[in-house]
Amino acid sequence: MTDILSLTDDIIHGWADDPRGPVALSLKQRLLPVEGEGAVFFPPTYADTRDGYAIDELSDGTIVVTVDSVGAQANRMEPLFKRAKADQPENPLAALVPQIDVAYGNEKTTSLLEAGHRLGDALIRSTDLQEQAQAAFRHYLDTGDADAIAKLAPTSLVFGAWDSRDTQAKLPRIVQSVIRAHDVDVLHRSAQYNPALDYTALGVFDETDKAKAERDAKSPLAQRGFVHVPSVNAPGGVIARGGIWRSVTINLVALRQLGGTNGKALRRYVLGLSLVAATEPQDGFLRQGCLLTPDAEAPADWQLVARTGKRQALALDADRALAYARDAAAAFGVGPDRRATFSPTKAKADVKAKG
Repeated sequence: MTDILSLTDDIIHGWADDPRGPVALSLKQRLLPVEGEGAVFFPPTYADTRDGYAIDELSDGTIVVTVDSVGAQANRMEPLFKRAKADQPENPLAALVPQIDVAYGNEKTTSLLEAGHRLGDALIRSTDLQEQAQAAFRHYLDTGDADAIAKLAPTSLVFGAWDSRDTQAKLPRIVQSVIRAHDVDVLHRSAQYNPALDYTALGVFDETDKAKAERDAKSPLAQRGFVHVPSVNAPGGVIARGGIWRSVTINLVALRQLGGTNGKALRRYVLGLSLVAATEPQDGFLRQGCLLTPDAEAPADWQLVARTGKRQALALDADRALAYARDAAAAFGVGPDRRATFSPTKAKADVKAKG
């Protein structure tokens, strides 16, 4: 039996502090549809792809399909740190990061934790936080000091960000996650829409119009639901013969490259957030027809990967990650919560400035 490394704070500190330390933490986790082994589930669909899905065929003929991309996984993990709604229990993860809310429209708000490009998002450039974000990015570019970014939007350090429309600062992903299904069979489905009434008999249109519309799903009558509309050979989900696997990597090399006036505390803080993001259970509802849970018969397999390639099993779970993250956040000092307001004037100016 492989020995499992029990974690202490000193061991975890070393991942952030030791320049000769391990290169990564790696998780391999088997998932199952809630309906059970062999059940049909639905990957995301894309235009102009094989059978509608992101499918790759390996050299041996095995079919692999992407169930949730790296970007999609990051966008699911980041809101785990968002403050809970008023009618929900308190979220213990919310205290680990600044809560930045942007007001817009008629008393509506959105969280920076839901912005796809994070601190480099157009949302931030359209508020009075634009100057602070730009200054933080420029300071990072000029000095390598990421403290200001961590005080403003630390999850931009965890999940990566690219200020591609302004300073060009790039922050590499420290946490990367993807879900793929292996050895899949692709299914198709057909359906028939039947209108509630015979609208021809009621004089809404005549038989000629009806016949034309039923042969053209893009016709106005078909689009508005007044005639029979068949849907044939549409994507019907997949069955995974080789399992559904979530793979997570925490890049400790990229972590240790972060500098700052309080560099050691910064790196430990970002490491704590990364551990929480990687271990916190997800709700598994990826899209309609795709509700996944961990396989209880195949526990998550965390491995510590040394620069020599040697691997060591780890006893890492969400409770241990959160305990470390709380201490690291207290030592670094979480930035203040902020509330900004979306400015159409700033948004228009940003568009004009970039042509």
